[in-house]
Amino acid sequence: MSEPREVRLKRLKIRAWRRGIKEMDLLLGGFADREMADLSAAELDAFEALMEEADQDLLRWVTGLEPAPEGHLPMLRRVAPEARL
Repeated sequence: MSEPREVRLKRLKIRAWRRGIKEMDLLLGGFADREMADLSAAELDAFEALMEEADQDLLRWVTGLEPAPEGHLPMLRRVAPEARL
């Protein structure tokens, strides 16, 4: 049985704000606060998949130190539009 959307949004918001690296808390948590409620189910899937990645990898991608995987680029561009992706 799948979880209700409301429960999923709450769960993802908590995960977004409790990452481990403060920069990722601010980036992902801020995005969750601003835009997550308006995401489609497919976009929520993409956001959740992005949050499965290690903070160190996310930081390297957002800062342009390493190229981000193609599959994450659309959501990364939405989460961090000012990033060098």
